[in-house]
Amino acid sequence: MVNRSTKIAVLFDFDGVVVDTETQYTQFWDAVGEKYLDKKNFGRLIKGTTLKQIFERYFSTVAECQEQIKSDLNVFEKQMSYDFIAGVEDFIRELRQKEVPCAIVTSSNRQKMNRVLKVHPELPTLFDAIFIAEDFKKSKPDPDCFLLGMRHFGVEPQNTIVFEDSLMGLKAGDASGALVIGITTTLTEEQMEGLAVATFPNFTQITLSGILEIKKELDEK
Repeated sequence: MVNRSTKIAVLFDFDGVVVDTETQYTQFWDAVGEKYLDKKNFGRLIKGTTLKQIFERYFSTVAECQEQIKSDLNVFEKQMSYDFIAGVEDFIRELRQKEVPCAIVTSSNRQKMNRVLKVHPELPTLFDAIFIAEDFKKSKPDPDCFLLGMRHFGVEPQNTIVFEDSLMGLKAGDASGALVIGITTTLTEEQMEGLAVATFPNFTQITLSGILEIKKELDEK
């Protein structure tokens, strides 16, 4: 059990951190970018942002395109697989055993997460809370979503560990003051430099003691 005198909490992004969906989403949004905007690699450009944010930023003047994209996305998400990132289930179970509160903090909306819960009905038992796009006013890279998680658990930023994979998410975690760990399912280790204190390809080599050791080293600097 973690020393209660220093309460910590762990906040997980969802896509690319808990479930292995980022490659699938990249393919979808790359196709959207080429079809409607004549823009390549659009999928990487919008990583970590909400659907509302994407529409406001790139499709504000073409409402008919928004409806078609929403329809296509709905069909696409029904066909997606939501496999867990390697090792993440074991790490979450370790957090539960050691009574460390943890939550999902995602830019995904309620419709998408309801679909995920049909595939993984166990998620509410693995996490103490699940925060979705409708729960916060500002989207990543604004830190609002992670600050919400901190307030929920009553922890200070310096005692919060954030796991992220996207540029927007990493920036949000960094701006929140949390200890940010990068999972390199979307970006390379080099692309995360300066935004994550450590990077891992998945959770197979991540333990709570290892993360706390990283935190201790940073606190002593």
